[in-house]
Amino acid sequence: MKIVTAEEMREIDRLTIEDCGIPGLVLMERAGLAVASKVRELFHSNKVMVLCGGGNNGGDGLVAARNLFNWGFKVTVVMTAKKEALSPDCGVQYQISKKIGVPIEFRKTLASRDIHSAVVIDAVFGTGLGRPVKGDIAGLFSFLNSSDVPVVAVDMPSGISSDTGEILGEAVMADCTVTFGLPKRGHFLYPGADYTGMLFIEDIGFLGHLMESDSIKTALVDRVTAAGLLCPRPRNSFKGDYGHVLVVAGSRGKTGAALMSARAALRSGSGLVTMGIPESLVESLQGRVTEEMLLPLPDDGNGMMSSEALDRILDFAAGKIDVIAVGPGIGVSPATKKIMTGLVQSSAIPMVIDADGLNSISASAGQAQETKDLLQKAKSPLILTPHPGEMARLIHQKKVTDRIGISLSFAGSAGVYLVLKGVPTVTAVPEGSVFINTTGNPGMATAGAGDVLTGIVASLLGQGLNPRDASVLGVFIHGMAGDKAAVKTGEYSLIASDIINALPDAFMELQGQKSVKRQ
Repeated sequence: MKIVTAEEMREIDRLTIEDCGIPGLVLMERAGLAVASKVRELFHSNKVMVLCGGGNNGGDGLVAARNLFNWGFKVTVVMTAKKEALSPDCGVQYQISKKIGVPIEFRKTLASRDIHSAVVIDAVFGTGLGRPVKGDIAGLFSFLNSSDVPVVAVDMPSGISSDTGEILGEAVMADCTVTFGLPKRGHFLYPGADYTGMLFIEDIGFLGHLMESDSIKTALVDRVTAAGLLCPRPRNSFKGDYGHVLVVAGSRGKTGAALMSARAALRSGSGLVTMGIPESLVESLQGRVTEEMLLPLPDDGNGMMSSEALDRILDFAAGKIDVIAVGPGIGVSPATKKIMTGLVQSSAIPMVIDADGLNSISASAGQAQETKDLLQKAKSPLILTPHPGEMARLIHQKKVTDRIGISLSFAGSAGVYLVLKGVPTVTAVPEGSVFINTTGNPGMATAGAGDVLTGIVASLLGQGLNPRDASVLGVFIHGMAGDKAAVKTGEYSLIASDIINALPDAFMELQGQKSVKRQ
């Protein structure tokens, strides 16, 4: 499903009205009816308070109020804008509602008696808000949030940026949100996702080809989408058909990162997995590996790779390896900086770069443009999987704010596939598209979960999926396995190896969803 910005939704609205000839008032009637119907469906209270602004969102609220009034609900409308400031369509709805007897007051405050036992419909701002909420309106929202009444937001909780999910001053925390045509980015990006509550997407007559336009670059990844990316396995196949992954990872005290990445790759379907680790660690790992193979790499004497490891990696990978996963637990040193710079500039094999691989790249560049310049020199596709802290270091900023905007900008300018981990995880591709993941839970905020993701994505890439599909499916499967693991362990006790152990169930469920035919 596509996800839109406020500007993209305005364009769909404009084309529907101007090119298709559907009047704006007709769309408003359908939107308000959808909200009223959802209130009648979900709540038992006969008392409804509708808060309306002066724009078209307020017009939607007036239509909802009028329908509920006609159905016998006890309805009161509070207009927070001055009468002379109403938009043309909102003004029309105000006059209609007034004529049929809907009680309407113009004020910016509420008392407890106003909302006692009521359902509140928030139709103050919607998607068009671009400034912080202040003064009396901020106080109104704060009062509403401190009450225990159920709140239904129209299109977008008032005070939430529909593009970034940020709180603009003060915002309404809704129990549910009824949006129209397509969901907005702010419904899924935090903290907006917390304020949205249960999301309902209603069809009010926008044309399908407008909502599926290639100009809309953001999409939501659900189970149907993910299942469509999972390829069936031919009956007459062998291990060489499913890729050989080289996991370059680990250092003294961080051997678990290498093991988890390698095991996740195997559990995700790789035919062969080799772990490239500092040679001084081979003996300690030999008794812990079974299906994985080991590649000793030159050691600096302190349990970290020396710069001589670069040539060993390149020589081993040539003609033998399908994908290199590099970074988990390797540490940051002058040697790792040289290794990462050399791999990016010299390797013709696709790579997934995570953790200290990313930190080594950031540390070797004095500014953001130098980082991008290095990545642009890559001879093969690169998938980067940073968490927000690693992403901030890549762009040489203190923190990441606009997750989608930063991901799209970096992927496009650096020419990489970027998986920005977090809630939700965002995958951006160089061509300008971005995908928002829908799986995962707070229990996955645990050591090693990112190493598992690295192995999953590398495995899918080595099995022949293109970098975009390997990233999107890998992120979804990772979160889905985490959700299944949390059912067994709970979120508090979830550890990274639980995610690996849950991968078979996740893959089998997706296979069943797709109902693939044997080949």
